[in-house]
Amino acid sequence: MKNTPEDRAVFEKAFTVAAEELRQFVERFEQLEAEKKDLNEQQKEVMAEAKGRGYDTKVLKKIVALRKRKPDDVAEEETILDLYKSALGMA
Repeated sequence: MKNTPEDRAVFEKAFTVAAEELRQFVERFEQLEAEKKDLNEQQKEVMAEAKGRGYDTKVLKKIVALRKRKPDDVAEEETILDLYKSALGMA
C-alpha cells in the first residue's frame, strides 16, 4: 500500500469509523451495567419490604430460584433430599 495523502485519508476515515463503533459498544454496555445496578437496588428494596412485613427473605429467594426451574427437576431433587435425610435419621 502506498503512503499517499489519499491512502492516509482512507485509513483515517476507517479508523474514525471503527473508533466510533467501538465507543458505541462501550457506551451501550455501560448503560446496561447502570440498568442492572438499578434493578439490583429495586430487588433489595423489595426484599427489605418483605422482611419488614415479617417474611423470611432467605426462603423467598429460594422460592424465586425454585420457580425458575422445571417442576420435574424440583420434585426429583426433593425426593432425593428426603431419601438422604431419611438415611441419616433426619426425617
